[in-house]
Amino acid sequence: MSEGAGRSRVVDLALACHPAPAAAVTVFAVAMAAGADAPVATTALVGAAVLAGQLSVGWSNDWIDADRDAAVGRTDKPVGAGRLTVATVRTAALSAAVACVVLSLALGWRPGLVHLATVASAWAYNLRLKSTAWSWAPYAFSFGFLPLGIALALPGSPVAAWWAMAAGALLGIGAHGANVVPDLQDDRATGVRGLPHRVGGTATSIGTALALVGATVLVVLAPPGPPRAAAAVALVAAVGLTIAATVLALGGGRHRLPFLFAIAVAAVDVVLLVRSDWVA
Repeated sequence: MSEGAGRSRVVDLALACHPAPAAAVTVFAVAMAAGADAPVATTALVGAAVLAGQLSVGWSNDWIDADRDAAVGRTDKPVGAGRLTVATVRTAALSAAVACVVLSLALGWRPGLVHLATVASAWAYNLRLKSTAWSWAPYAFSFGFLPLGIALALPGSPVAAWWAMAAGALLGIGAHGANVVPDLQDDRATGVRGLPHRVGGTATSIGTALALVGATVLVVLAPPGPPRAAAAVALVAAVGLTIAATVLALGGGRHRLPFLFAIAVAAVDVVLLVRSDWVA
C-alpha cells in the first residue's frame, strides 16, 4: 500500500466513525467530568472510554448499513461508496468496542456498567431498533444515562441530578430527529421504518424542536436557586438555534445543518450543566 493510499484509508476510517457526533459527545463528557472537579486521571479516562464507545457505534453503523448506503449511492459514506471494505470497519468497530469495555470498567464497575449500557443501547439502534417505532428510545436512554455514568466515576460515586438525566434524554430525542430527517427518503427506499418515518418529516421536525427546547428549559429552571442572567441568555441562544434547525429541516434537502445545530444546542446545555450543581 502506498503512503498516499494509507493516508486516504485513515481519512476514510475517520469519516466512517461519524466524527462530528463522536467528537461532540466525547468533549461534552470530558467537560462535565472536569466541571464536576473530577481528578485529571478520571477526566482523561472518562474521555477515553466515551471516545472508544462513540467510535464503536459510528463504525458499527457504517458496517451494518453498508448495503443500504451502497443501494442509495451515499458517496459521503466510505463503505457505501466502496472506498473501505465492510471487513475493515467491522474490525475497527469490534476493536473499539473491546477498548470501550476495558476503559469503562477501569472507571469502576458501577460507572463502567452504566456507560457500557449506553453504548449497548446505541448498538441496539444500529442493529434493529432504528427500523421500529422505538427508534427514539436508544437515543433517550444513552444520552439520559451518560450523566449518571460520569457522576458515578467521581470520587464518592455520587449520582446525577434527575433533571440532568431528563435533559440528556430530551437532547437524545432531539438529536435522533435532527439526524434522521435528511435521510427519510433514502431510509424508506431501503426498508428503514423508524418513528420519524412513520410520523413524517414535519411532525419529526416539530417534535425535535420541542425536545431540544425542553432540555434547555430544564437545565435553566430545574437547578436549585434562581436562574442566572447567563442562563437566560443561553436559553435564548438555544431557542434561536432550534428555530433555525427547524426551519432548515422543514425546508427539505439532504444537508446536515439541522443536526449540527442540534449539537450546538447540546453544547449550550452542557455549558449550563457545568456551571450548575448537576451532581446530586
